[in-house]
Amino acid sequence: MRVEIKTDQNRFSDKLSLSFAISIITFFAILFTNISININKLTSYYEINYLCRLILIDKSQNNFKKLSKLTKQLKKQKIWDFCKEFSF
Repeated sequence: MRVEIKTDQNRFSDKLSLSFAISIITFFAILFTNISININKLTSYYEINYLCRLILIDKSQNNFKKLSKLTKQLKKQKIWDFCKEFSF
């Protein structure tokens, strides 16, 4: 009489590869999120810088409105002071 015990050699390997794949996907998701947040910060910085330089040359109402949305400043004098500090 012959007794055979079935052992699943691949079960540990499958679980390990699945956990490795999930950790790699999570890592890249966090990395992509971090990069996109940093790009958003850089974009707003350069947009504020551009609008401040534009206001120093051309003091149009439209530029003040765009800059007030970005900086959340409501008064023109505060925007003007902010641009003077930001540009230099």
